[in-house]
Amino acid sequence: MVKISVLQHNPALHVPIRPGDPTPVQRNLNPSMHPFAKARERTRALNAAKLDKIFSKPFVDSLEGHIDAVEVLTKPLESLTTVASGSWDGGLILHNLHTRSEMLKLPQAHKGKISGLCFADPKGSRLLSCGVDRNVRLWKVGTGDGEDDSGASSQEPLHVYPWKTSFNSIDHHRSDPLFATASSTVQIWDETKSAPVSNLTFPTSNETVSSVRFNLAEPSVLASVGSDRTFTLYDIRTGKAERRVVMQFRSNALAWSPTLPTMALLASEDHNLYTFDVRHMAAPVQIYKGHVAAVMSCEWAPTGVEFVSGGWDRTVRIWSSREAGGKEKGPGGREVVYHTKRMQRVTSTIYSSDARYVLSGSDDGNVRIWKAKASDKLGVITARERASMEYRESLVKRWSVDKDVGRVMRTRHLPKSVYKAGQLKHTMLEARRVKDERRRKHTRAGEQKPVAEKKKTVITEQS
Repeated sequence: MVKISVLQHNPALHVPIRPGDPTPVQRNLNPSMHPFAKARERTRALNAAKLDKIFSKPFVDSLEGHIDAVEVLTKPLESLTTVASGSWDGGLILHNLHTRSEMLKLPQAHKGKISGLCFADPKGSRLLSCGVDRNVRLWKVGTGDGEDDSGASSQEPLHVYPWKTSFNSIDHHRSDPLFATASSTVQIWDETKSAPVSNLTFPTSNETVSSVRFNLAEPSVLASVGSDRTFTLYDIRTGKAERRVVMQFRSNALAWSPTLPTMALLASEDHNLYTFDVRHMAAPVQIYKGHVAAVMSCEWAPTGVEFVSGGWDRTVRIWSSREAGGKEKGPGGREVVYHTKRMQRVTSTIYSSDARYVLSGSDDGNVRIWKAKASDKLGVITARERASMEYRESLVKRWSVDKDVGRVMRTRHLPKSVYKAGQLKHTMLEARRVKDERRRKHTRAGEQKPVAEKKKTVITEQS
């Protein structure tokens, strides 16, 4: 009798285990069987880079309500949906990002411009505001998170703190009932008292302080920037200014890193952003260049890896922090630039508490919501979609050195005015560099030595 050998296969290996699962695929992993694997992967990476550009639609919505320029934005530490905005007309609005509606509107919270806002507690139930009318007001507001705050908002302030000069900025202590204001000096206030408990100033200072911020890890330390181009550190335990550096240009805003306690970010009038390590203030750690006009605001993401800036050039830019481990500035090694035809000069920018969105306030009276990552999908994402997006992202990262993939990732469209201003700025800086090089070439050897860009930033350090 003839023996017949029969090939037997387990049917379970070739059908989905559960309804809706993908059909199992058998693959031979021998490299010699796949001679075109590299070429296929490069094509996939190029397509992934193009898809990322196609789906890059960062603008989400615009929150209206102000009739003048939005000057300041703030958010509570423990709320994902609450954002407060203040404008030049003295109006104060509390927004709900989830419903994109107004939770509270105070058309005449101050007489004149609101120059500073901050929440007095992590939950966001009390709000401090200051303005050019020389008053600080404490408001009772509802966070909209459903924690027994229905009807809790009030049209009248809980407390008014008057003073002799107008205020430019305000910030609250992380745990104590203290807040700091910026005017001609930095003043520390107690919520229970109607006058400042201490004045912090440098002995030789005669400046107008434009911004003040408490450190996030060491709340007794605070920093300020002023009109005389200074960046100053204070300690409320000693009641005096500890250190100060004088820079080439004045800074308009500052922000402390949430993950690196000694790192401060400054938005400067010379179109650049600087990060300083307060332990070594002789020179900045990094210089971030890209804006073509004065940078008016800056804010770190809650992750500490990225930060956002807004400037007089009518753009919002998102940067990757190299101090926190970011390898690149963004796609193609550049910062991400957001702009619209209607958006005017950007005066304030913040991140949402979940780091998924960026908010900007501008001269046209709108608060705009942007995606932190332009090609992110809004809504529910299935596991297969997420796996596909992560695979495409890893492909683009792996093939970013390829000429075609890099060209697609670097390509970006800027407004004509911003593009032309960038070209003019590049021409001016290049002419300055060539002039310095020729001057050094035609002087005695060793008499003039090139100075690093970071060393030019700080003029002097005082303590």
